[in-house]
Amino acid sequence: MSTKLFDLTGKVALVTGAVHGLGMAMAKGLGNAGATIVVNNHSEDSLESAVKEYKDSGLNAYGYVFDVTDTDAVEAAIKKIEAEVGPIDILVNNAGIIKRTPIIEMETADFEQVIKVDLVGPFIVSKFVAKSMINRGGGKIINICSMMSELGRDSVSAYAAAKGGLKMLTKSMATEWARYNIQTNGIGPGYFATTQTEPIRVDGHPFNDFIIGRTPAGRWGNPEDLQGTAVFLASKASDFVNGHVVYVDGGILATIGKPSNEN
Repeated sequence: MSTKLFDLTGKVALVTGAVHGLGMAMAKGLGNAGATIVVNNHSEDSLESAVKEYKDSGLNAYGYVFDVTDTDAVEAAIKKIEAEVGPIDILVNNAGIIKRTPIIEMETADFEQVIKVDLVGPFIVSKFVAKSMINRGGGKIINICSMMSELGRDSVSAYAAAKGGLKMLTKSMATEWARYNIQTNGIGPGYFATTQTEPIRVDGHPFNDFIIGRTPAGRWGNPEDLQGTAVFLASKASDFVNGHVVYVDGGILATIGKPSNEN
């Protein structure tokens, strides 16, 4: 199979919130496949250093400040990006937040904030990017979902509600826009080794032991494990893949528990 199927040379990829962590890992994967990377943040904080890291890695990268939940700001930013960098061929809706609060203790405003960033934000950004994609005859949209798109968990009700909604929004986008040669899919990361999870990724920590024991692969994911899926869904290789969520989770969702070594 020709590697040209996965070649993103000449493509412009907007990856929201990709100033660190898994978003940055996916953006670097797209950049290493040839794409020009555009990242955003809601403030200047960390945006400049993130763009520098991309460039220091040999990638062509640009940064823009805008809030994904502000309709007017998003519309203006998309127009500016397409005028200054080029038409957006690939959109990765990665920006998101989480608040870990039991339902009975959670303030309505906090619940609504998570829904707004994690679900309404992708709706807003996708709408304006898709308009341009439709006019040009195609594009790729990747929504960053979660295992919480499928499973509930203590204290993350707003996040799970948003990510479950994002899964269904992905299917609706695919349904409406496939006729315009736009493929809309999702990625659902499992549990990954990042700076945020570092304090609990130590032998003997209950949650570390739980994840290792629950994951058939027997390990946490490395951020780079997401890159292949991101490149696949952003490339010509996925031209007839639409409305799916690919769970990159080491097999967690495939089983009720990690099998023992006993027969």
